[in-house]
Amino acid sequence: MEFLVKSTRPETLKTATLVVALGEGRKLGIAAKALDDASGGAISAVLKRGDIAGKQGQTLLLHSLPGLKAERVLLLGSGKGELSDRQFRKLVAAAHGVLKNLGGSDAVLALGELKVKGRDAYGKARLLVETLADGGYLFDQFKSKKAEPKALKKITLIADKAEQADVERGSLHARAIATGMAFTKDLGNLPPNLCHPSHLAEEAKALAKAHKNLKVDILDEKKLKELGAGAFLAVAQGSEQPPRMIVLHYQGGKKDEKPFALVGKGITFDTGGISIKPAAGMDEMKYDMCGAASVLGTLRAVLELQLPINLVCLLACAENMPSGRATRPGDIVTTMSGQTVEILNTDAEGRLVLCDTLTYAERFKPQAVIDVATLTGACVVALGSVVSGLMGNNDALLKQILKAGEHADDRAWQLPLHDEYQEQLDSPFADIANIGGPKAGSITAGCFLSRFAKNYHWAHLDIAGTAWVSGGKDKGATGRPVPLLTQYLLDRAQA
Repeated sequence: MEFLVKSTRPETLKTATLVVALGEGRKLGIAAKALDDASGGAISAVLKRGDIAGKQGQTLLLHSLPGLKAERVLLLGSGKGELSDRQFRKLVAAAHGVLKNLGGSDAVLALGELKVKGRDAYGKARLLVETLADGGYLFDQFKSKKAEPKALKKITLIADKAEQADVERGSLHARAIATGMAFTKDLGNLPPNLCHPSHLAEEAKALAKAHKNLKVDILDEKKLKELGAGAFLAVAQGSEQPPRMIVLHYQGGKKDEKPFALVGKGITFDTGGISIKPAAGMDEMKYDMCGAASVLGTLRAVLELQLPINLVCLLACAENMPSGRATRPGDIVTTMSGQTVEILNTDAEGRLVLCDTLTYAERFKPQAVIDVATLTGACVVALGSVVSGLMGNNDALLKQILKAGEHADDRAWQLPLHDEYQEQLDSPFADIANIGGPKAGSITAGCFLSRFAKNYHWAHLDIAGTAWVSGGKDKGATGRPVPLLTQYLLDRAQA
């Protein structure tokens, strides 16, 4: 989809469809009033019939109004007063639902007058373009009959002259984020027989080949063994698919500038191992690599924007399978840090690949490290699918992430990491157990990771509830938290 920004009077534009707002009580917005005047009151005459009241999300399509160059006018109900982010997104999605089923190849949106709480022209444009671009996402590569291509190819946003630069910047950032989200969703939606650790390594190589300021290192089993990554290797040893730690280096800042680091859990399929999961819904465990996918998606957005920062992305990729070689409950392994772990549950495997990857991240002397993982079902119970769980060891970093989430409308909620929770991980046989019992499962998982992140500022995002939509016809990866992570890096680039 192509997005353009223009500063002009909407009634003068030649387009297939022109979208304008209508307030509740059939109150014409600024753009709608201009169209009504230009058409000799044609819109007012239609409104008298009572076909639309102007309530949020209502739509009414008008054809061939006199005095206008637009072939169609789409009236979009905007309700009363200021909109929330969610309400604004729903309005935009309602308009897109109409536009994508029309025969016109282009559309013009004159919605800049709408008030959205806490959003300036840039913020509104970000939400609008991101919603439109993401709304056009389709994953049908394994369907024998593909979806018919949509006629709509170009959308133009009308902006006041004074706000045009801000709207263009918002549109640019939104397009990059939507590209990253689509990449993340594509990887997440791939079947696990195709998307395994080696496939993710090939995707990383292809990304590096396409960008001169991106380099990639692939650490295989031999290298991981040399590094002493005993926890990482323990997860993978039951599978025929070899593990990979994928390290991508993006150089956008000065050579001597310390990088930011993103670490993604990439369990390409999680049976639970010997502590096997129930059969129902196990197909969705292909989404257990969405942490790694979202890190790749964020990197894709950073590459699109060529942000002036240095960034290291580390993907901890393995498949967790039961077999005669698989790790058993009760096994003890030595991590790259030298700490020993008693594996009480082989289904708490994400923290095992992450702990060695967090240790490996130390060598880059990062400014901050954020790990992203579909880590615990307990987080879904606590927070549902609305917000991601957030923990960490540095208050300033956590506040930056929470602020970025609010700005990007991809929110997180902070959970505590009090010392008392650490005691739940005590083991009589090793330095630490990999689970802490039934209470506060998300927090004890964060406590486990914190043991390996003491040498830098660190935050942990548990995206188990937000990374994909479960079950039904809408099942699929969401692309979150690419907007949050990209916003965090945008903020650092502008700091």
